[in-house]
Amino acid sequence: MKLEMRGLTRRFGSFTANDHIDLTIEPGEIHCLLGENGAGKSTLMNMLYGLLEPTEGEILVDGEPADFDTPGDAIAAGIGMVHQHFMLVPVFTVAENVMLGREQTRGLGILDRGKAAELVRELSTRYKLAVDPTALVENLPVGVQQRVEIIKALANEAKVLILDEPTAVLTPQEIDELMDIMRALKKQGTSIVFITHKLREVKAVGDKITVIRRGKVVGTASPDAPEAELAEMMVGRAVNLTVGKEPPKVGKPVLEVNGVTVVDDRGTTVVRDVSFDARGGEVLGIAGVQGNGQTELIKSLLGIIRPDAGKVLLEGQDISRHGPKDSLEAGIGYIPEDRAHDGYVSSFSVRENLVLDLYRRNDFSRGAALKLDAIEKNAKARIEEFDIRTENMNSSLASLSGGNQQKVVVAREFSRPLKVLIASQPTRGVDVGSIEFIHKRIIEERDRGTAVIIVSTELDEIYALSDRIAVMYDGRIVGTVTPDIPREQIGLLMAGAHDGHETQAHETQGGAA
Repeated sequence: MKLEMRGLTRRFGSFTANDHIDLTIEPGEIHCLLGENGAGKSTLMNMLYGLLEPTEGEILVDGEPADFDTPGDAIAAGIGMVHQHFMLVPVFTVAENVMLGREQTRGLGILDRGKAAELVRELSTRYKLAVDPTALVENLPVGVQQRVEIIKALANEAKVLILDEPTAVLTPQEIDELMDIMRALKKQGTSIVFITHKLREVKAVGDKITVIRRGKVVGTASPDAPEAELAEMMVGRAVNLTVGKEPPKVGKPVLEVNGVTVVDDRGTTVVRDVSFDARGGEVLGIAGVQGNGQTELIKSLLGIIRPDAGKVLLEGQDISRHGPKDSLEAGIGYIPEDRAHDGYVSSFSVRENLVLDLYRRNDFSRGAALKLDAIEKNAKARIEEFDIRTENMNSSLASLSGGNQQKVVVAREFSRPLKVLIASQPTRGVDVGSIEFIHKRIIEERDRGTAVIIVSTELDEIYALSDRIAVMYDGRIVGTVTPDIPREQIGLLMAGAHDGHETQAHETQGGAA
């Protein structure tokens, strides 16, 4: 099936998310849609899948115009989509999830689960997807849940499969397995639209690459194109893809975590007896697949949630019972994983958000009165220094793109003296050029003697920044290693393949790991 988009445009009020995009998906090709976060890739695919209506333009299937008013129309035309956030019912089996929307019955209207299970087995065998149709989805690893989503699309006889950022929650081994699945689907004649911002992946699996920047197609490339060339197309300027850094000058422990355990509201232990230290002048990376306790661990260090056991020491002082305000004032900087929930107030202006946890300082207030001139001066400096793209400093945070919202949070936390910097997913939602800048600033902070803790699901980011890497799985640190460890080995740790004892790194410059 040949799929064409001609002049496809989508506007949200005065904002143009997609601007007259032309794109052709040939039969049996893996077509990579590459662009920074916020470039308009998902909006384009949501129009193709019937979730959004185009403002202008048309979609053609095998040369004939097609109107997709709902996802049902797109599915009927042979288009399937695996969303970044899976659309599965956790308490249903694989077969039951595949049945949803296409239920078959026998006898007195009884659901024919056996027929659904048979279909899952057939598709699983044909495409080497290895999924048990009787398994409950909530008990499956994330990589296998993704296979269930693919089987759902194939069960609807999808000839074009859209994969929206499919590797965001996968281990390196699961990413390799997904690539093999994509190649198998292509061999069987399925076309794939692979949406991503990761250069390594498009080069590994793509047949053709279309680059979108700020809602427009800026060019096409082959997988043989150099990464630097692709990055420049994405951003619009040359980008240094490597993080330049000298060996660390490691100091003494600044933050010590001893036996921290966290139990969530449901009574589940999500952080299990975690101990480590963060030392001045080094970056400690915490790697792991999302959902293995990293979020709760970091929040316990800040006092957003209180540990149920264990201690957190800052320069020898117990801060385990501190709240976030006390932790920040004690010299901890925090770039949160969920910026919208923990990082800013969307209705406040850029200027106000840039002093959100700083306004009590003498620099910005005198008693109960704010020093508005100082706050304005600070905003001008941070906007210029961090290239925050905003109409003006009085614009609300809600009016900024996700990447620029992140820059506001990063700029604020880097604008004061720090003892410890905790950065959780620090470059989520920002473009390649901004990633380059933020990485540089993180290393500069390390070189000032700050203890830096980075939490990231992006393994490339962990490798680029870290002097030591702690791997979390199922709420535990299952290994502490140096960044020269092969990706395959760290991937095994991320998947829980360890001997039950923490793997220790070799000696590193500045002290034992």
